[in-house]
Formats: sequence, structure tokens, C-alpha cells
Amino acid sequence: MNIPAGEHFRTIWLHPDDPTTVQIIDQRRLPHRYEVVDLRTHADGAIAIRDMLVRGAPLIGATAAWSLYLAALEACSSAKSLDRQLEFVRSAAKTLAATRPTAVNLRWGLERMLAVLADASDSEAMVSKLRAEAETICDEDIAISRSIGEHGAELLGAIAAGNNGKPVNILTHCNAGSLATVNWGTATAPMYVAQERGIPIHVWVDETRPRNQGSQLTAWELARSGVPHTVIVDNAGGHLMQHGRVDICITGTDRTTRSGDVANKIGTYLKALAAHDNGVPFYVALPSTTIDWTIADGLRDIPIEERNAEEVTHVSGLDGDAIREVRIVPEGSPVRNDAFDVTPARLVTGLITERGVCDASEAGLAALFPERAGEEP
Repeated sequence: MNIPAGEHFRTIWLHPDDPTTVQIIDQRRLPHRYEVVDLRTHADGAIAIRDMLVRGAPLIGATAAWSLYLAALEACSSAKSLDRQLEFVRSAAKTLAATRPTAVNLRWGLERMLAVLADASDSEAMVSKLRAEAETICDEDIAISRSIGEHGAELLGAIAAGNNGKPVNILTHCNAGSLATVNWGTATAPMYVAQERGIPIHVWVDETRPRNQGSQLTAWELARSGVPHTVIVDNAGGHLMQHGRVDICITGTDRTTRSGDVANKIGTYLKALAAHDNGVPFYVALPSTTIDWTIADGLRDIPIEERNAEEVTHVSGLDGDAIREVRIVPEGSPVRNDAFDVTPARLVTGLITERGVCDASEAGLAALFPERAGEEP
């Protein structure tokens, strides 16, 4: 099943035979099962986002967009007047907005979808405009991810040029791959483009406890795309850097401030500290949709999601033909499960965006996105 990155892979799509159904990959079942789930209501979409059938900031935004399209279909079947239908869709947007607080793409996607309602003159126009906007958001995300890959591959090519033929060793954390976007990924996109260009690479894949997005999702993608990689425990990254086994770190982000602070999966900050101590460049790959231009202080202003304790107390895996869950923490032991941390801009070598690579700073981002730089927080 060689499908994780490329022209024919998508993580969310409209059912080819049923325009009232949106389909997604249930990422909770990977890497052991590839299962497609049907979303028929906006509540289905909210559950998919909250319970992490889908995850990754860009894909969360795309799922929210398609969920509002489904809300419009629901509204047309339950309310006669356009005003009542629009009220239903706006209420659905509030439900979706409450599912995951850290990823800014969720808010961005919903705001973009709601904006097209201003031109909806009747029910049919409302539905068609929301469908068209959801499709556009997904198509744009693919193009953005591919462009991130092109710019990031230039960095990998420069390292390879001085590596005497040895593979470029890349360390990544969590999953910022095809499965976190509509296609190609953010942190993985440079890897896939480098592979196309014949640049030799090898990827160190952090397992990324507690949900193991690295060992379960990133490894699944890379294996099926033929990218050489090795899964490591979360605490091995610093050791590998000390011994010269890492040439570059590339992660994704769920929210980036206008000053270059980045929020990403818990444990990213520790990797950045280790990289800084060992002189290893630490890059963050992101679409501009993940930049929150309204805030500058990530530690103060980015909300950090605290998730269910069971993600820490239990693990799941393949037992024969069955996927089973077992408890690994003693009964009665308290658990805290912060899902993200913030890496200050001073620890980030650069930001890889669809418009190029820049310093992790307000000036760096403003140079690439001058149309946003003057906005008031």
C-alpha cells in the first residue's frame, strides 16, 4: 500500500458517489489498520477532530471546513428559512471551534468558511459556496505543503553537498507528515522532495509519547514511501546529537506567533534545547495558515491543551490479529497530560514556509508576508 505521499494520496475527500458524505482516514487505527470513516454531520466532524481520528493543524482546519459544509446540508433538511439555516451553520462553527484549542488552523478554517456565507442568497448558494470553499482550502493546502517541501529540500541539499556522500540525518518529532495535512506534510515534505531529487537522507523518528504519532504514523508514512528511517525513543535525540548522528532537526507546529515562537507536540522544546547545545540546526516547517498574527508571546498567549489521562496510563498495540489496549500506570497514580509545549524563537534556526525560509522573528516573517505584518494584534 504505497500511498502516504504524492499525487494520489489525500487524508480527507468528498465521497465519490455521495456528495453528502465526507471521508477520512481513522488515524487511531494506524499503523495496524487502514480504515476509512464516513462523516455525515458536523457532529461527526467534531468527534473526528476531538478524538483525533484526524490530527495535525492543517488537516484539522480542512476537517472543520468540510464539517461546516455538512452542517449546511443538515440545516437545509431541518430548517426552511435561510436565516434559520445560517444560524444553524454558525452554531455548528462554535461547536467545532471548541474541539481543540491549540491549533490555530481550526479557527482559521472556520472563519474562512463563515466569510463566504455573506454572499449566500439562498440555500442552494449557501451549500455550493461552502463546498467550493472547502475544496479550495484542501487544494491550497496541498500546494502549500509541496512548496514547503521544495524550500526545505534546498536546505537538505546544501547539507548533502558537504556530507561526502553520506545520507543527511534528519530528526523529526511527532507527525507533521501527509497524515497531518491534506497531502505531502510540512516537516516531511522536504524529505519527500529530497527523495525525488536523489538527495540521500535518513530520518530519526521520535516515538512521541503518549500517542506515539512518530512511531505509528510518521514511520508508517516513511516506510511506504521508501524513505530510510529509524524509530527512536523520545529521550534518545540528545544522545544522538552529542555523537554527531543528527545533521538537522525539522518539526512541524500547531501555532506560530508573529515573533517566531512555536507550539508543537510536547517534547519539541527539549529537542530544540539539545539541538542548541550541540550546534545542530533546528528548523520548523509550517504553512502561513499556522501563523497567529494576533499574538507575539507564545509562552503567555498560546493555550496549551491538556488531554485525557488515559493517553498516558494506557497504550494500544497489535496482539496477534487484534488491537488491544493495556494499562501501564499504577491505579491511583495521578497523571498530567499536556499535549503541547512552546519553543521560543531564540532556539529556532529558521522557519520553512511556502514562500521560503526565514528567521524565526517578527522581521523574518514580515519579510515573507508583508501583507500581514502591519496588522494590529
